[in-house]
Amino acid sequence: MTLNVHKFAAIKGQQSGDDYYTVVCEMAIIPRLFLFNEATIPTELRAQRHINKSRIPEMARYIVDNPKNYIFSALTASIDGNVTFKPLKLNGKDSEIGELEIAGDAKLMINDGQHRRAAIEKALTENPDLAKDTVAVVFFKDKGLKKSQQMFSDLNRHAIRPATSIAKLYDHRDPIAEVIRRVVYETEVFKGVVEMERSTIAERSSKLFPFSGIYSASKTLIDLEKNKKIDQAVNLVSSFWETVGENMDQWRGVRIGNLSPAEVRRDYIHTHVIILQAVGHAGKDLIAQFPSNWKSKLKNLKKINWLKNNSVWHQRVIINGRVVKNNNSIILASNIIKKALGVKLNTKEKALESQVKKSGK
Repeated sequence: MTLNVHKFAAIKGQQSGDDYYTVVCEMAIIPRLFLFNEATIPTELRAQRHINKSRIPEMARYIVDNPKNYIFSALTASIDGNVTFKPLKLNGKDSEIGELEIAGDAKLMINDGQHRRAAIEKALTENPDLAKDTVAVVFFKDKGLKKSQQMFSDLNRHAIRPATSIAKLYDHRDPIAEVIRRVVYETEVFKGVVEMERSTIAERSSKLFPFSGIYSASKTLIDLEKNKKIDQAVNLVSSFWETVGENMDQWRGVRIGNLSPAEVRRDYIHTHVIILQAVGHAGKDLIAQFPSNWKSKLKNLKKINWLKNNSVWHQRVIINGRVVKNNNSIILASNIIKKALGVKLNTKEKALESQVKKSGK
């Protein structure tokens, strides 16, 4: 790269009649190449959304914390200015491999990846050794604001975040996810009844719980700072859910084929993620208050009427005929479980319980 021209080794391609160029840039160059649109420019006159600054620290931390195994996808940018592609000769003919020259005064605008660009800049301030790492950039020739806005729309049109279940299942940097993977694979209570990919259960599915639900319900039980070792956490969480499962007749009925999973999900509340979370919430305090005999206390789960038509769940987790999930509903469901197990309620739990009683429900 010189002062008057940016030079990159590049591969030329073509989409919908337009040439594009894929290059590899050192990270140190990225913040200098690309500047953000001014925040004062109205949305209709910009080709990108305003940057969400709250996303940047987490993305930068991901790079800094994983310098040997992070991965960033390519940026997509437009070139508003003079650009020349000089192909290499292969067998006497121009090839699609060559050198891309971009005029030094050309405006380079990111169509997709502005948050990645900002994260790279921040990561470099924390770890300058990342400067020589590289990221791919796909350049298109700029064809005006309308075209750039359409590129942004098209690039993000089909960008769908993966379901939480599969995202957690595949996350090998999250020690809690590692615990839950082993719990699901190794315990009898979850054998054959966990939806590993989707975060919701299809109507005719043979599954009872999504992986993400077990994750969210179990993380309150896990204190890796205290347990230190993954194996200890796996043993505790496995033991907890196995004991819970022993006292949930319908769960066992589905596993051995005596009950239809669809009918159990339809008629009972205890397969819903909110109840799994409530059980986990209650379980944390159960183990703390009864460290030596918490397993025997879980036998009292059999005393709870888990049918959805049980009025105790209404105005707690079922509102206007629909199961709702929020922090208060989790606590209110957990209160029912805690009372059955003989676990003391804390101040916040007592306050929410009083509100339900005052409402006359």
